[in-house]
Amino acid sequence: MDLGIIGQAAGLFAVTNIDDILILALFFAQGAGHPGSTRRIVLGQYLGFAAILAVAVAAAFGATFLPESAIPYLGLLPLALGLKAAWQAWKDRRDGDGGEAEEQAKEGGPSPLEVAAVTFANGGDNIGVYVPVFATAGAGGMSVYAAVFLVLVAVWCFAGKFFATRPVIAKALARWGHILLPVVLIAIGLLILIEGGAFGL
Repeated sequence: MDLGIIGQAAGLFAVTNIDDILILALFFAQGAGHPGSTRRIVLGQYLGFAAILAVAVAAAFGATFLPESAIPYLGLLPLALGLKAAWQAWKDRRDGDGGEAEEQAKEGGPSPLEVAAVTFANGGDNIGVYVPVFATAGAGGMSVYAAVFLVLVAVWCFAGKFFATRPVIAKALARWGHILLPVVLIAIGLLILIEGGAFGL
């Protein structure tokens, strides 16, 4: 196996997914104290990234599932989830965190589908970067990129969990995470929409 391709794949993943560590840390903070939340977040991250890879590989082979003009509208996913999280935070504050705390305990933080949706939507720009790289790498090179990316998803999940459990960061996320998560998701959604020129923005 060519170490050069592995290095390129690792570099490409790191550059295109650096913002995911913050989002993962926020998700892990949201799921703190809920049994099974780590498993659900990791599963969601893998589902979302597998979808990004599938679209990028298909597009590299010429079978584009999503027209390029549709990619900016993926920003609606994190925007909607951010608005939902903001509404939830406002409701918890208004209700004094009563019955909602019990519901959250049952739910155990974000669901795999919520994490997957944010990961996929946030990876719209990744697809644009991966497609030409995959197209020129050929089938063999593409499989190396995919394998390295999937290993690094686990590293990213570990890093997100690590940051979310550092005492200083964990304390800050516990105090401000319910505000930070919706703000970050809404900002990501708006950024994807605006940068892609969705709705003529």
